[in-house]
Amino acid sequence: MADVLKGVNLLETLKNSMERNRLSEVKDAVEDLLISSLNLAVVGERSEEKMAFINSLHGVSAADEGAACSSSVPTEDLSCYPNPVHPDFRLWDLPPVPIGLPFEPDVYMNAVKFLRYNVVFLMVTQTPPPSVVALVLRARLLQLQTVYLILLVSDKDQNPDSKRRASVDALRSHGVTQSKVYLVSPSALETLDFPALLEDLAKDLPEIRWCALLMALPTLTAALVIQKKEAFGALVWAAASLSGGVSAVPVPFVASAVDSSMAVRVLCKVQASLCLDDASVERLARRRGLEPARLKALRACPLSTEVTKAEVKRRLALAEKDCSTLSSRLVQMAVPRHARSAGRSFAAMLNALKTAIDDMAADAEKILASAFAETSQNA
Repeated sequence: MADVLKGVNLLETLKNSMERNRLSEVKDAVEDLLISSLNLAVVGERSEEKMAFINSLHGVSAADEGAACSSSVPTEDLSCYPNPVHPDFRLWDLPPVPIGLPFEPDVYMNAVKFLRYNVVFLMVTQTPPPSVVALVLRARLLQLQTVYLILLVSDKDQNPDSKRRASVDALRSHGVTQSKVYLVSPSALETLDFPALLEDLAKDLPEIRWCALLMALPTLTAALVIQKKEAFGALVWAAASLSGGVSAVPVPFVASAVDSSMAVRVLCKVQASLCLDDASVERLARRRGLEPARLKALRACPLSTEVTKAEVKRRLALAEKDCSTLSSRLVQMAVPRHARSAGRSFAAMLNALKTAIDDMAADAEKILASAFAETSQNA
């Protein structure tokens, strides 16, 4: 991971790197933002509920290629499910914690390579047994901040809050203070406590890892679409800064070629993150029992359907023209001091990318609203 990404605030750290004329650091940061690996593990009994939870995290259904299946893997084995759109986001299906005593947490952790995962979900459907509580305690002792206890519930659960209270009491009785138990519906992550779990993940994960997770998650809610759009802020700023840096070098045609190539890569990432590509829209339609063509027709921005170099160049050219009307004071404030001679290129790239992302996010919100509205009407 680029050193520049280890700062507390990603955008401010990037700006400081540009102020110090460390263009190579920003280039490395862009690569890490575009390609950032994330390993998330789910511990628990292999059941239909667990498989549904894993599939929901990837935005797929049981019938989709590559979906998790409870009967496909022996209970004691580890199984990996790469994301169909973001291959660097891998979900690991880990075997359940042994119920019998005595239980040695370190033995289990070593067997499943517990420490290599960025996030671990300990999944239960009832009050956690002593062995799971022991694993939670061991994770606390090792200061593992991203281990969470999830209580999967279904529509058949009459009183999920009482199950949560029983789970919290079980943790506290064994010395787990400030314990949290998240109620999660495996097939409807937008409900119950999963949004709150995402809020805690945003606080607990390093910012680059949180951005990687946020970009890879399916568009579950309109609020998540907004978060995704905001998460691209650092990447857009870095890409625009690189554009200004390259434009400061008087080599014919180099700047425009670099600009369009970089913008294409960024917007391809945006399209995938907002689940706007054909395959993602089709998967959403299947999960909601809808006709894919109706959702695809809601994509008004050409980049939502396909990110082409021709459309990106067109938008960059328009943004370049619009830059002449921008306040020079705004450019002076936004562009790093050493690169102000290249302020026009910086502003053009920044404006083109921000406008494109706004348009694509609007399409994602329309698709999401339509999918959930039609499902509610048909229920």
